[in-house]
Amino acid sequence: MTFQIIAQDARVVPGEYLLHTPTQQIVMCGAFNRTHDLIRALSNGRLIEDKIANFNKILMTKEEKQRRQPRQSCGGCKG
Repeated sequence: MTFQIIAQDARVVPGEYLLHTPTQQIVMCGAFNRTHDLIRALSNGRLIEDKIANFNKILMTKEEKQRRQPRQSCGGCKG
């Protein structure tokens, strides 16, 4: 897992996980506003509003993504 600075052309969507660098916490993006240089995010049930420069995108390799996904369901939901 690596972290990338959010550049001018980078796209951040609500629901995406970000790293809030001042607190070193993983947060969920709620709103992204480039014109006001502001991101609203949820952290521990609280809303954080901070500058875009204080957040980093989380990048995962293909292998890391596959490891985090469940392999099989239990089969109880099949109908």
